[in-house]
Amino acid sequence: MSGPRILVVDDERGIRRTLRAYLTQHGYAVTAVGSGEEAIESMEALRPDLVLLDLVMPGLGGLETCKQLRARWTLPIIVLSVIDAEPDKVAALQAGADDYVTKPFGPDELVARIGVALRHRAGVASGEMPVFRCGDLAIDLGRRQVTIADGEVHLTPIEYDLLRCLATRTGRIVTRAMLLREVWGAGHEDEIQLLRFGVFQLRKKLNDDPLRPRYIFTEPGVGYRLGPRA
Repeated sequence: MSGPRILVVDDERGIRRTLRAYLTQHGYAVTAVGSGEEAIESMEALRPDLVLLDLVMPGLGGLETCKQLRARWTLPIIVLSVIDAEPDKVAALQAGADDYVTKPFGPDELVARIGVALRHRAGVASGEMPVFRCGDLAIDLGRRQVTIADGEVHLTPIEYDLLRCLATRTGRIVTRAMLLREVWGAGHEDEIQLLRFGVFQLRKKLNDDPLRPRYIFTEPGVGYRLGPRA
């Protein structure tokens, strides 16, 4: 199998078997392990392009596994979990996960999310400066230009950086702490009002009604995302 390499980390044998079978059908080369310890130990040998990581496992749990993987590798990490609580989603994203998928999930949805994560990684690795689109909104990272229906939108540096952070994760939740850290810098993670005002100003420039959003969607208690879910 010559497709992208995926490492599945889940302590349930049935899930490992199901994911391996389904993802192999879609052209991926899949290796499955049953613990966080095995995942860490096998990374150098396997060199996967993406990790699917269960959150609740005995031994080295999913959160700690995610932190250790993120500390050493830049590959995409998608968390799979039966837990649908906001604090757990926030914790996983802050630990370094790129996406969070709640079990049970549709296999087609998972394949779509994997595709988004791998395309983003490929763009970053190649040094490309892509143009991100959400409906008629376009964010050209190379030119630092934002347009709506070919009309240019003039943003402040803070507004642009907010939009850029959301655009590079289009369709995925970006936590409030991540936005504050990336846009305002370390030490600002608790300044929620600062973020809310920044998003308010950005929405105003984009003519985006928060009650009927076209571009920026609020994930209550967690953060924001640009566009529909990936």
